[in-house]
Amino acid sequence: MNNNIPIVRNLEAIHHVEIFLVCAVAAILGIRLFLHLTGYPQIGNGTLHIAHMLWGGLLMLVSIIILFSFMGRRIEIWAAILGGAGFGTFIDEVGKFVTKDNDYFFEPSVAIMYMVFVLIILAVHTIKSGWTFTQREYLLNAIHGLEEVVLMDLDEDEKNKVMFYLGKSDPDDPLTVAVRDVMMKTQAVGPAKPGLYMKIKESFRKRYERVAGSAYFRRAIVTFFLLQLVLTLLYIAVFTVFIGLTPESLLNVKVFHTVAERVSGLSFVGKAQIFSSLLSGLFVLLGVYYIRKSRLTAYTMFERSVLVSILLTYVFIFYQKQFAALASLAFNILILIGLRIMIRREEAGANLPSQHAA
Repeated sequence: MNNNIPIVRNLEAIHHVEIFLVCAVAAILGIRLFLHLTGYPQIGNGTLHIAHMLWGGLLMLVSIIILFSFMGRRIEIWAAILGGAGFGTFIDEVGKFVTKDNDYFFEPSVAIMYMVFVLIILAVHTIKSGWTFTQREYLLNAIHGLEEVVLMDLDEDEKNKVMFYLGKSDPDDPLTVAVRDVMMKTQAVGPAKPGLYMKIKESFRKRYERVAGSAYFRRAIVTFFLLQLVLTLLYIAVFTVFIGLTPESLLNVKVFHTVAERVSGLSFVGKAQIFSSLLSGLFVLLGVYYIRKSRLTAYTMFERSVLVSILLTYVFIFYQKQFAALASLAFNILILIGLRIMIRREEAGANLPSQHAA
């Protein structure tokens, strides 16, 4: 056995992790809603209590056994679904295992769950983008697509994807030539039939791209960030300066000493939320500054502001508001998606040849 074989990344990992996380979040919300509606029933008797964390572990075990025992892309999708549902069911009870009194309603538990999901996304993104894919990785992912050929289930999208991977592989490698030859001779079964999740996702993407491409949307985005900047500054000012101060005391030089005392007296969560809000506001300020000079730069600054909010600020918001923060998080994710659509359009426009070029 050769111990020097490099680790090869799966180019489909992002898609699988997306399904995993969607199922995990759906499991948590479904469990919380069910328990709330049914009055938090317990499975067991006076001595035993079968926590639903165990069902989550069972689902994760099933997903691992499926991956070990069977092959094919559909198996990977089902493993992501079952594994995600199991992980959500498992981590929903994190409050019980970080407290001495097994408190399921431990307030920071929602923030802990959110932080775990953020770390999963960052880890997968780092694995995917941390270093350039090699020709060998592209080739192995193309060979992975041959499974669908053997199963006689290769659709057009899968075939096009494999041909793309082969185009990134070493053209002089005999395996590249052999796999390309097999693919050229293989007839695809037809266009892919998306499942319900992919249908909803694709329908949303098409409609949102149309909306995000309008001038009204661009103006609305800029207005939104201007208002966000003003509200952020007001929040910090009220929170650290104005509460409890008279108009006369605001004119006193000692007010800075008072502000410093109040900031130092804040809890870690309060300080962290102010810091992350200031950092997010800084990117908004830069975006507003660049909006008339370069829309691409401005949109990039706005994107970074939203990322700071999603990846950092919302950890502390979930700590304070728990599941009540979901609605505003969803709104921020929509803003982020819209910004990325706008950035892609600006980049595409910048790459177009000039009409006045010779």
